[in-house]
Amino acid sequence: MPVRSLTSSVLIWPDAKTVDRAVRAWAEQLLSQKPEVLRIGYFGSYARGDWGVGSDLDLILIVTQSEEEPFERRSIEWDVTSLPVPAEILIYTIAEWEALTAQNRFKQAILAETIWVYEQHGK
Repeated sequence: MPVRSLTSSVLIWPDAKTVDRAVRAWAEQLLSQKPEVLRIGYFGSYARGDWGVGSDLDLILIVTQSEEEPFERRSIEWDVTSLPVPAEILIYTIAEWEALTAQNRFKQAILAETIWVYEQHGK
């Protein structure tokens, strides 16, 4: 009797628990190298629970100050290669973050859905 072999691919993607553990480990390592970090969190599909194959990780960091890099170039210096999925980082200084008003739709969304994995006490 002929046996049919499978020729299709199966894509496997890390689940939310795996990604959460990886983010927490990454944050712990990062904090030993970057004392200016005040908060680390992730938002988007992994935070909401609607991630799927191909989903990336959206990270947000709040720092005391930045080294004069424009906002859109700050993430270049931050290594996320140890994370199990592709990641994008938004890095705000504390002054920039506080300047976003509570009426700002983006800030409202971030505040509503971000899972903060690190928050410096008092910030």
